[in-house]
Amino acid sequence: MKYASTTLVFVVSALLALGLVMLYSAMMFHRGASFWGSQLLWCLIGLAVCAITAKLDYQILKKISLPMLIVAFVLLVAVLIPGIGMKINGARRWLQLPGTTFQPSEFAKIALIIALAHYCEKKGRKMHSFKYGLLLPGLGIGIFLGLIFLEPDWGSTALMAAVCGLMLFLAGTKFRYMVLPVITLIPVAGYLLSQNTVRLNRIMSWLDPEGTKQGVGYQAWQSLIALGSGGTTGLGLGNGRQKLGFVPEHQTDFIFSVIGEELGLIATMAVVVAFALFVICGAFIALKSSDVFGFLLGSGLTLLIGFQAFINIGVVTSTLPNKGLPLPFISRGGTNLVVMLFCVGVLLSIARFSRSDESVRSSKLGDSEGLSPFSAG
Repeated sequence: MKYASTTLVFVVSALLALGLVMLYSAMMFHRGASFWGSQLLWCLIGLAVCAITAKLDYQILKKISLPMLIVAFVLLVAVLIPGIGMKINGARRWLQLPGTTFQPSEFAKIALIIALAHYCEKKGRKMHSFKYGLLLPGLGIGIFLGLIFLEPDWGSTALMAAVCGLMLFLAGTKFRYMVLPVITLIPVAGYLLSQNTVRLNRIMSWLDPEGTKQGVGYQAWQSLIALGSGGTTGLGLGNGRQKLGFVPEHQTDFIFSVIGEELGLIATMAVVVAFALFVICGAFIALKSSDVFGFLLGSGLTLLIGFQAFINIGVVTSTLPNKGLPLPFISRGGTNLVVMLFCVGVLLSIARFSRSDESVRSSKLGDSEGLSPFSAG
């Protein structure tokens, strides 16, 4: 477990450092851009949150799972109310705070994962039934995903649907119960897509990137040019050209293209390997957890970060249509960065109180017995 935790910390540290360096490079020729200092501040706040969370027993999250879920629900409703939620580019995803903005959907992601892990542990073997394994949790998940969808944030909705679905499967929900809802949602998603011109155009652009490179596919096409021009070793740090207005969101969703252009294929492959190592370490920590809650919580948080990285890289390389999700630990965005580092802190806490380190909790809580069937054997 020590090796998994050490590797996890090393990987996250390397990604954070790379992110700060690339964001500084991205703003070099943009006068008046002050987001690097803000990102550094959010990084320090996130690291503090990570350190505190890692020191605490993750079991505390059970006690606050319901309050967190209620707060997340209130925030998701508030952001949709005109005059409260900020409307940017046709979407209401942010709340204005003194000196900064806050994205409620990021908080809702971890609140939902924590609450779902707690629910699944409490129901235990009842998760094999349709009522407790799919119907009840599905209704709760549907409410939160519906609010995120209305912002609209289709990328986060799809991301959390996949994460929650896999968590239910790992908790014991039978696969045959999940097939019908998925089949039902496919035509519904297709209809909604056909009624949304912006996202339909994104799909068409993804299918024909060259034919739409002067229109809706401009950003994706320029991203591919950046990746291609970087070659194997890149043009050199700070020498990228596509960030000079050709790739509009180069500091957020498309920061991976800046890495590819300036540092080359070697760096982009290193980022992919880093996220693969993160997923492997997270999965190992979850499997070695001392209880069902830790297993599901660790799995959910690992899937959240792993899927988000996979989707972002897929979008930048035109493997997937544009989803608007940032690259964890690297892209600009304070709320997302703090949430991601909170997830890392929880994973480290699960590792501290794993089966191999069970004596740590036993000595603190005076409980010499295993916490669950996970601690047996």
